[in-house]
Amino acid sequence: MLISIVAVGENNEIGKNNDLLWHLPGDLKFFKEHTMGKKMIMGRKTFESFKSPLKGREHIVLTSNPILSTYENVVFTNDKVALVEKYKDSEEEVYVIGGASIYKAFLEDVKKMYLTEVKASDKEAEVFYPTFDKNDWERQEMFQNEDNGIAYKHVLYTRKNK
Repeated sequence: MLISIVAVGENNEIGKNNDLLWHLPGDLKFFKEHTMGKKMIMGRKTFESFKSPLKGREHIVLTSNPILSTYENVVFTNDKVALVEKYKDSEEEVYVIGGASIYKAFLEDVKKMYLTEVKASDKEAEVFYPTFDKNDWERQEMFQNEDNGIAYKHVLYTRKNK
């Protein structure tokens, strides 16, 4: 099953300068808890934003120029269709972790979205989460938190059966 996980601002902003907009330790912990031991699909820029691959997780980097990886637990591919066929209806949880073009490419294929809805905005944001029809999703607020004076809530969106 494909699952998106992302922190979004009030205007769907998610990043700038190839980095996150806010430092939210509680959200980083939430991300780690959900992705640990799982596969994560990301774009090349997202992968390059890490100092090194995240421990305990398999990285699948979707890029137009796949290369052989010298890292353990990192695979480069340019075949989005194969990823969807392999994981869309699988019982295995595979997380889509960005960036914007990757979120957009997989939006129609994810069954769940863990959105950290941040009560803040950033006018300098360069990267945005794609808009989606909230009528197609069931919304379940999980819990609220605050870090560094910024309030946010974790929300699970589950695709409604059509």
